[in-house]
Amino acid sequence: MNNDQIEKINEEAANLIADLGVLAEVETSFDEETSLVNVQVDSQDAAVLIGFHGETLHSLQLIITFMAHKILGEWMKVTFNVGDYRQKREEQLKKLALNLAMKVKFSKEPQYIPNLTAGERRIIHLILADHPEVVSESEGEGRQRQLVIKPKTL
Repeated sequence: MNNDQIEKINEEAANLIADLGVLAEVETSFDEETSLVNVQVDSQDAAVLIGFHGETLHSLQLIITFMAHKILGEWMKVTFNVGDYRQKREEQLKKLALNLAMKVKFSKEPQYIPNLTAGERRIIHLILADHPEVVSESEGEGRQRQLVIKPKTL
């Protein structure tokens, strides 16, 4: 990926956000090692771009992924982040996973976490992957899909 393509993706992302009536600084970069396009946005109106439980952020990421495909002519993984939302959310999920794992350990009863995105479920699965006493699984289909943390059986 060349600098012109990165700049074009940055310009398109900035125009999209401006069309939403939000003043923001947009910085796009490409990680050669992971082949990942990173679009970082900083704005006083971050909450508007993040939305309820990150729904707007995920939607904007999808739109920017399609825009990047049109510019590049190939599919690339795109991450869209507003402020430090993704880092804070990952830390919240880590605390939640470890707290519920502790609860499962002592109560021996499964704990359910509904309303997570596929990416959020994946983060929790990775956090608990090496846990000695609990296991995490996803159950259900579509919007009814939820994560379950339960005791490991021997």
